[in-house]
Amino acid sequence: MKARDDWEMPTGKLKRVEDFLPPPSRLVLGEKTTKITIALKQSSVNFFKRQAKRNHTKYQKMIREVLDRYASRYRAD
Repeated sequence: MKARDDWEMPTGKLKRVEDFLPPPSRLVLGEKTTKITIALKQSSVNFFKRQAKRNHTKYQKMIREVLDRYASRYRAD
């Protein structure tokens, strides 16, 4: 039988890596949120609803993520 090379398998001496991930209780902490009322175009809401359905998530969460990323990108700290 021919030997198989598996390039994804480690070679040489292995080294244990420290656990660098935070515990699950720290992963769910988020920033304080504020509820607001906003008027959006119906076409925009329909777009997010369709995308949310395709991606099995909530459309409000998608809109919030878009706004958060926009604010992070242009934040003048």
